[in-house]
This record gives sequence, C-alpha cells and structure tokens, in this order.
Amino acid sequence: MNHSMINAMVSMNGMQQKLDILANNMANLNTTGFKRKEATFEDILNNVKEQPQSFRKEGRLTPLGFNQGWGAKLSQVSTNFQQGTLKDTGVPTDLGIEGDGLFRVRVPDGDPAQPANILYTRDGSFQLTRLDDTQAAAAGMTATENLYLANQEGHLLLDQNDNPIAIPEGDKIRVDADGTVWSYSGSNPEENAVEQGRIGLVRVLRPQFLQQVGDNLFTVPEGIAANPQELAAIVRPIAQETGLDKPISVKQGFLEQSNVNLADEMTELMMVQRAFQLGSRALTSADTMMSLANNLRG
Repeated sequence: MNHSMINAMVSMNGMQQKLDILANNMANLNTTGFKRKEATFEDILNNVKEQPQSFRKEGRLTPLGFNQGWGAKLSQVSTNFQQGTLKDTGVPTDLGIEGDGLFRVRVPDGDPAQPANILYTRDGSFQLTRLDDTQAAAAGMTATENLYLANQEGHLLLDQNDNPIAIPEGDKIRVDADGTVWSYSGSNPEENAVEQGRIGLVRVLRPQFLQQVGDNLFTVPEGIAANPQELAAIVRPIAQETGLDKPISVKQGFLEQSNVNLADEMTELMMVQRAFQLGSRALTSADTMMSLANNLRG
C-alpha cells in the first residue's frame, strides 16, 4: 500500500477517537462534577529513507536521506481533575468539594452475599432516602426508620469508617467544612445538634490510575484496590493528613459544575476537523496517483 495512504489512514483513526472524546466532553457540559477527558498523541514510527547515491552531487548541503513517518496514534486518554465552578443551590443535601478530594459511595454489585464496592465521585448532589428491605440487604444493614445520604442512583455516601451516614427522620442536617454531619430538629442549626459522622473524603494523589465506570463514578484497578499500601498511593483519606498546604473542604448548599469549557472544546474541535480533512485529502491524492499509475499504457 502507498506510504502516504498508511500515514493518512492511521492519523485519521486517531483523529476520529479524539472527536469522540470532544463530543463526550461537550455532551457533559452540564453534568455535575464531570471531569473533562484529554487525549495524548504519539508518533507510531519514524525511519530515515535513503535516496540513491546519484543524488549526491558536489555542493549539496542537505542530507541525502529524509525522514519518513507512519502517522500518529492516540496513546493515552487522561482525566483532568481541575476544580470546577461551585454553584449555589441552597439545597442542604447538595455538597461541593473545594480541593482535589473525592466522595466515597457504596455501590452493591447485585449479590447480597458479596461485599459492596466502594467507588469515588465528585458529584455531590445527594438526597435523604429511606432504604427498603432489598437495598438494606445489599448494603449489609437492616431497614430502619432512619434516612440515609445517597446520590441520585441510590448509592450510599460513606463516612470515615465505611458506614452510611444516617439521619433521623424529620431532622435537618448541617455539614461543616471538614465534612462533619450534624442533625437537628429545631430551627436553629447550633441548638441540640447531634453529630452523625464525618464524610469519608479522600485526596487524589495519582489521578492517572483512576478509571471511570459510568454514572460519574471512578474506581481503581482491582489488583490495586485489594492492596491497602498501593491504594493509599492513589487515594488517601484526609483524616490521615496533618499540616495540609492545600486543605480539602466541603461546602453545603453548593454543587460543583463540570470543568468543561465550551470555547476550548470548540477550538479543539475545529483543529481536529482540519487535521482530519488534511488526512482525507492526502488519502484522496494517494488514490488518484495510484489510479494514474495503473492506467498508464506503454
């Protein structure tokens, strides 16, 4: 096959993957806590093509060989964990994170006999919900009259001891900046408040190891999750930290918006479209030249 056709085909395939990433970013422009994806490209192969020795003429200054490339491929898709804008919602169960932290939620795997998975998210749109018998069994609890903090999919928010945060029915909640959750029954949040636990926030140390699993949730590879030492090198509970230069805080009544910038995504989209168009023209030109060569008559 013509070298230029291979180059164009490989590069266009990478550009198509980049277009899919940009489309996903723009589709989640208004998704709470969404983190944009970024693509990294690398050359597949470069080699030096030697020209015939007859090209070596007296006074020639340029090298006799020339570099020949074979296109570029999408080498890595990374998640940008840059802080998004915090939007004031006024809803007491909406929680926003300032800093590079994550909430931990319990996600049952469908088998009550197996322990539930612990996943991570920046989406703080929680609500107070009552567990039915099936949900309670999946979470390893018994159904009670308490309400629990859970996200829109019903996944329970966990405290520092991996337990759900229960709120007595009819009580209101107050959340401090350090993640401590209080419940109170009167009109004054400071009067007769009862501590119900502290949100088990974790700091992201190596975001490149986090894998997105859908529903705005992240996990770590199964082998790493089973090793506490390796897991602590990726996400670390903030309760174990002291003397923080960049503390993590929780803001009640706020939601973090997506960190996708539509103007930046549109700019990248136009650049990728131009690169894709260039590759398609190179492919068309190579096909035209091969057609002319095939139609030559001696």
